[in-house]
Amino acid sequence: MSVWTSLYTGASGLTAHSQAINVVGDNIANVSTVGYKSGNANFNDVLGQRNLRGQAMGAGVEMGGVNQSFGQGSFMSTGGSLDYSIQGDGFFMLSGALDGVQGDYYTRDGRFSLDNEGFVVNQHGLRVQGYDLDANGAVQGAPADIALGQTIPPVPTSSLGLELNLESNDETPGVAFNPADPEGTADWSTSVDVYDSLGNAHAVQLFFTNNGGGAWEWHAMVDGGELTGGTAGTLTEIADGNLGFTSDGYLDTETINTNTASFLGASGPQTLDFDFGDAITTDGGTGMEGTTQYGSPTTINQITQDGSAPGELLDVITAEDGTISGVYSNGQTEPLAKVATAMFQAPDGLFRANDQLWTATQDSGQALVGEPGTGGRGAIAQGALEGSNVDLGKELVTLIAYQRAFQANSRTITTADEMLTEINNLKR
Repeated sequence: MSVWTSLYTGASGLTAHSQAINVVGDNIANVSTVGYKSGNANFNDVLGQRNLRGQAMGAGVEMGGVNQSFGQGSFMSTGGSLDYSIQGDGFFMLSGALDGVQGDYYTRDGRFSLDNEGFVVNQHGLRVQGYDLDANGAVQGAPADIALGQTIPPVPTSSLGLELNLESNDETPGVAFNPADPEGTADWSTSVDVYDSLGNAHAVQLFFTNNGGGAWEWHAMVDGGELTGGTAGTLTEIADGNLGFTSDGYLDTETINTNTASFLGASGPQTLDFDFGDAITTDGGTGMEGTTQYGSPTTINQITQDGSAPGELLDVITAEDGTISGVYSNGQTEPLAKVATAMFQAPDGLFRANDQLWTATQDSGQALVGEPGTGGRGAIAQGALEGSNVDLGKELVTLIAYQRAFQANSRTITTADEMLTEINNLKR
């Protein structure tokens, strides 16, 4: 190796370590960047000419590349409904155009929001990928853009569940129930709202009459002005039936005689199924879960119905398995989608794009896509973000080491220069 070669050997050390210092500087600069993964510089030796024995002589160093460290960073609580982090391995999947390049991207940065079309996107408008769900909340199809419906349509009431206690000591009215005088010919009454196909609420009045011997009849009535062909201000019967109780006060039989209503302007006739509990004879039940006839005062334990008005999206709730449920203004909570996550056989082979994004390469292998919490994929945490995994103390120590190495290589150049000076002075 000549003295001239020593100059270039030292220069290679300066170049390599200045690039390594840049890697450390990048880590330090991103110590507060959400989802950032630190890089580690790799050095490779460079071989030069061979000597008389055929052995290759060292000719310096080069920086061979940067390895990304995908260790998990600490979590930062934000409370944001669309701020996500992954507890464990995996990446969020994004799709769209970044810097004019259309493609699929992967990230640990879970700062998401809704765009003006209702899609879940990151800060650059890339759409988060996830699964559609069927009516039972089961995944269907391949991952696609996640869209959260801003409204849900009304649901017409089809069934009502009533759990009451009808006092066994109530006196019978002595006259048959009269729809024209329901209050005067019934022992007790209550009301429940039902919804038509348009989402309009209708107050249904329920009247109960004790016929003695554990036999009751019930009648459901609504203002005639809300019915096709009805008279406003006049209660009109839309359903009726009978209840029978054992001597122990258990519900034995329940029957429905009529139960349809044609609400004004809505599709119909609308069938309303009234269920008073697990009747012994009718349902094969115990007669104790639902409506009873005990000696205690008449009271309502529970009334439910399956209809609802249209609703506006108020908030979202995301479970650990990635299921996103919408909370709506009508009190309904509906499962809407499930976040998809990806893993790679060799994440070190991912190509770093920009803004905490990576793309798949041949070195990384294809994305292994699945549901959070399965196949080694981490669970989703809502309302928290993953911080940078940069260890600031370690980076500062590494920076000092690279700085000293840079200085040492500069000494190599200085020494080679002094030797060349001595050679030039031989002529004097």
